[in-house]
Amino acid sequence: MVMVCVISSLNDVLTKHVGGRLSGAEVAFFRFFFSTLVLLPFMLARGKGAFVTHYPKAQIIRAVLLVLAMTAWSYGVSSLPLTLATTISFTTPFFILPLAKVFLKEHVGWQRWSATLLGFVGILVSIHPTGGTFNPMALTLVASTLMFASLDIINKKLLTEDETLLSMLFYSGLGTAILGFVPALLTWQAPTLNELFFLLLLGGGGSLILFCLLKAFAATEVSALQSFRYTEFVLSAIFGLVIFQEWPTASTLLGASIIIPATLYIAFYETRQQQKKALQKEFAVQAAA
Repeated sequence: MVMVCVISSLNDVLTKHVGGRLSGAEVAFFRFFFSTLVLLPFMLARGKGAFVTHYPKAQIIRAVLLVLAMTAWSYGVSSLPLTLATTISFTTPFFILPLAKVFLKEHVGWQRWSATLLGFVGILVSIHPTGGTFNPMALTLVASTLMFASLDIINKKLLTEDETLLSMLFYSGLGTAILGFVPALLTWQAPTLNELFFLLLLGGGGSLILFCLLKAFAATEVSALQSFRYTEFVLSAIFGLVIFQEWPTASTLLGASIIIPATLYIAFYETRQQQKKALQKEFAVQAAA
């Protein structure tokens, strides 16, 4: 999980670096183009079966959301401090809650609503919309986070165990690269060899993040990993200061102090609820036996 934070922070550094000259659309295109190339040898090694997808429509929807989310994220990260971008990225669970209520018909208790509302307060504090230093590009990060939350809902609703992780990763990268080519072409600037190298690292890093995340999930409960996730905030503050001479603002730090406890509470609450359901199911099976 620490490696997830390290790679994610480095990817934001790379995005900010190459995004200083290249457009967000072009950065997003190359990220998924190179991610697809990195995954292709693994797909070929598994044979023709690896290229079979049972949910082509879902893959297309995921690709559309990904290209929009990553383009918005690339523009936002290029224009804003890394600590602010990282803080906003923590808010994905807050957007998942209302989406799950509407599209998955999930029951949402007052505890989750309360933590979610507190999280949205944290967002407002972080981006400081009424302040003189407000940067409208912060709204692109919020929009990007909303789209990433939508992706989580689609994964839960449309994709099942019939779809392999490798297939999901490959077609997400391929579809996003194809859809993102035209926007990238409209804002095209020929990347230098140096930039292409960084973009290649960015694409490989995107796939490596998910690999490390799944290895972490296989090792222990999700709630036990949440505290490690906030290592990314510390890393982004260090990278922002050392590489880009960015100091975290007071509003960002205050917003993070609200958002982080709220997301931790949601994680622990969800884990407790899942454990209760598992125990109830186990008791029901024992009673039936």
